[in-house]
Amino acid sequence: MSNHNPETERVERPYTESSVIMTTVRVVAPFVFTYGLFVMFHGASSSGGGFQGGAIVAAMVLMLAFAFGIEPTQRWFKNTAIVLLATGGVLAFLFIGVGPLLLDGTFLEYSAYGFKKAPKYGIEGVELGIGAIVASVISGLFFAIARGFEYTEGQQ
Repeated sequence: MSNHNPETERVERPYTESSVIMTTVRVVAPFVFTYGLFVMFHGASSSGGGFQGGAIVAAMVLMLAFAFGIEPTQRWFKNTAIVLLATGGVLAFLFIGVGPLLLDGTFLEYSAYGFKKAPKYGIEGVELGIGAIVASVISGLFFAIARGFEYTEGQQ
């Protein structure tokens, strides 16, 4: 027999839609996403970078979740998309970093690729890869925490 205490039970509050918030997020979200990409790509030559841009993109995902509900946003931004984004970021970084080793260069030696703008594109690729990793990890952690953790009796 379990001890059921209604006072310790988690209270579920219904999601309340706000047309003002939803409309604002619809208008603002594309600009936030674009700004996040801008910060990622310009991290090599100005303030910003992959981490900051990835955090901005993840903030946009959280903004969508708060405006339209966590469950609908999670259905739209599936776990497989989060995993693919993180994996793609790691693979981009590895390709750009380890590729020069295969061409008799050193790790992250962009000029080993043999074209004039390789350093510029290499740095931007690394920043984009890091941004993808950061955005996916923050979004994934948010959805995992929002899902909650259930404890069943006898579980350790």
